[in-house]
Amino acid sequence: MNYNRLGRTGLKVSELCLGTMQFGWTADEPTAFAIMDAFVEAGGNFIDSADVYSRWAPGNPGGVSEEIIGRWLKARGNRRQIVVATKARGRMWDGPNGEGLSRAHLTRACEDSLRRLDTDTIDLYQTHFYDAETPIDETLRALDDLVQTGKVRYIGCSNYPAWRLTKALWTSDKLRLARYDSLQPHYNLANRAEFERELKPLCEEEGIGVIPYSPLAGGFLTGKYTRDSVPASSRADGIQKRYYNEHGFAIVGKLAAVAQGRGLTPSQVALAWLLSQPVITAPIVGANSVEQLQESLGAAGVRLSTEEMDVLSKASAWE
Repeated sequence: MNYNRLGRTGLKVSELCLGTMQFGWTADEPTAFAIMDAFVEAGGNFIDSADVYSRWAPGNPGGVSEEIIGRWLKARGNRRQIVVATKARGRMWDGPNGEGLSRAHLTRACEDSLRRLDTDTIDLYQTHFYDAETPIDETLRALDDLVQTGKVRYIGCSNYPAWRLTKALWTSDKLRLARYDSLQPHYNLANRAEFERELKPLCEEEGIGVIPYSPLAGGFLTGKYTRDSVPASSRADGIQKRYYNEHGFAIVGKLAAVAQGRGLTPSQVALAWLLSQPVITAPIVGANSVEQLQESLGAAGVRLSTEEMDVLSKASAWE
């Protein structure tokens, strides 16, 4: 496993980040423990969660993923070796301040995440998506206070358009506040324009670490989805609506060809396409089993040739 700096910071994180949305939802606690053990055994040190995981599931109050991670950290005694990232913004309690990026919400949300993770400090605290109702300076001042008090080491954001991220960077610079040092964009071979149009050059110019989520397009890029079959999945309908078209299957076809030539799986090539870009810090890989994780771990250290990158980039080109 290689390690990259998180953007312009000195923090070193593994080139693959373990996403934990499945923990307590489609992966029970013993399975989650086994997945995290396997990730660390392979050299991984970067684990990402969010307070809302998985509040959308029946009977899940949210915070369950963080609680599982907290119990695992305590059981393994390895907190100092792990870079723990989590996110806040979504609704976590009733009332008008139960969601958002106000000082009122972030202060309580951070305390709650610290308690669930059973730790004194969150290494990377991220705003899950933007809040149009809260001034950016209020959000950044609240985050800066969390950094100054030692409850948070670094801050990042997710799902921000380029103009909002630019405004946030400008505000941090103007007011001398902690700044966003990472971005979680929705980015993969089948969904390039959203990141590449404006966010990619911004991250390159400003030294922002990029931690793409859904690097396998919800499973579409694994090659398990074909024109004639749809695997049983909670995401199947969304995948069909978004990717079941000639463009999507052209990408899958080229992925399979490159994978066969390299002795890899389509999933590993899709991850390697991201890892081969200097702007990328660590794609976020999720797993419902150790076996699923092991396939993703097979991409660690893999870099594609210029020719292979060209083949995939042409097949997935956007206008």
